[in-house]
Formats: sequence, C-alpha cells, structure tokens
Amino acid sequence: MPDSTPDNKRQQKQKPQELTLWQIICSVFAAAFGVQSHKNRERDFKRAKPGTYIIAGIIFTALFVATVAAIVKLILSQAGV
Repeated sequence: MPDSTPDNKRQQKQKPQELTLWQIICSVFAAAFGVQSHKNRERDFKRAKPGTYIIAGIIFTALFVATVAAIVKLILSQAGV
C-alpha cells in the first residue's frame, strides 16, 4: 500500500533534479555523434531546458569548426602550401 503522508506527496511533486554540467556536455557530444542512449535522451527531455542544449550545441559547433580549421591550417603549413 503506497504511503500517502504529506511528506511523500511533497516528494512526488518535486521538480526533477537539474542536470550537471558534465551530463549536459556528455549529452551534447553523444547527440552530435549519434550515439545518445534512449535512457539519457528521456532524462534530458524531462530534466533540462531546451535553451541549455541550444547554447551547448552552438558552443560545441563553434569549437568543432575551430578545431577542424586549426588542424587544416597546421597540415597546410607543414606541407608548405
């Protein structure tokens, strides 16, 4: 029989715990490479705000493009082009 004390009801109505920065970063990397698990995707939709992932995605994309550009520049400078 479920406990229907006021404390138990209060715990059931509490907002889910916010995601940590590390969980957000891992989710963005997993989503970018297409390997996000169903369990983590469900967690993300229930516990995080869309704006958090939009900002994280923009930052990830900028860092990814900058890294690729730096690698290409390094390779071209080594090749003497």
